[in-house]
Amino acid sequence: MTGGAAAKGPVVVTGASGFLGSWLVMKLLQAGYTVRATNEVIKPTVEGMMSIMRACKEAGTVRRIVFTSSAGTVSIEERTRPVYDQDNWSDIEFCRRVKMTGWMYFVSKSLAEKAAMAYASEHGLDLISIIPTLVVGPFLSAAMPPSLVTALALLTGNEAHYSILKQVQFVHLDDLCDAEIFLFESPAAAGRYVCSSHDVTIHGLAALLRERYPEYYVPERFPGIDDDLQLVHFSSKKLLDHGFTFRYTVEDMFDAAIRTCREKGLIPLATVVGADGSGSVRAPGDEKGATLGAEGPAVGA
Repeated sequence: MTGGAAAKGPVVVTGASGFLGSWLVMKLLQAGYTVRATNEVIKPTVEGMMSIMRACKEAGTVRRIVFTSSAGTVSIEERTRPVYDQDNWSDIEFCRRVKMTGWMYFVSKSLAEKAAMAYASEHGLDLISIIPTLVVGPFLSAAMPPSLVTALALLTGNEAHYSILKQVQFVHLDDLCDAEIFLFESPAAAGRYVCSSHDVTIHGLAALLRERYPEYYVPERFPGIDDDLQLVHFSSKKLLDHGFTFRYTVEDMFDAAIRTCREKGLIPLATVVGADGSGSVRAPGDEKGATLGAEGPAVGA
């Protein structure tokens, strides 16, 4: 996201047809900005990012660039730490050696961000990097966004994504867009910012979904995943210290995502069949959310 010098002036959003981009365009318009959007999704490569940086330099009118990074640039390493923040970087050589799922994305995104930061420093460009964790919430696109394919895997039975949910962190799409605009507008903002509101293990998430959505089958056991997992915390302290406030709970995130998926016919209304052969169906949020104990989502800076 890049912007000109005038207050509430033009803002350019790349990848505007995507999950985040389409919602961000809507939020910017609501905030009174003029939005110039491109449907082109810039590949997370060094050259893709650098083409944007060069265009911003040549324009000479861009006052700030907000780069949406990824949690994959922060936490991918051989030994998981209990806490991560904006000062951490993923181990690129470890990614290349192990070649875990998504490793090429983690590497290219990390290299692109580092190259953009170096270019911005060399040429006097104001670059902010925001690092969201797994983004969950409503969406405007016809297809299910990739992040929701992962987030809803316990409801859809997509076991290939269970390992990603083992020790996971979430942020609501609306909170993320608000944070992007907040940092774009904040004169004191500088450097990298983690944007993550909740930490949860796969066991805590499964317990929440089973209680809140009994019409769906949610596994109780996960072979190969320890029962006593500890939370891994992504610290948004730097963002919160600037004055930003998260507004949404994990329940809010999943209610909105599931409701939108149902409305678009992307998931069944139920996967648990009653004794009479009918599914047990209720609308998201009709009942109070699960009371979260020690294994539920944790909130903090």
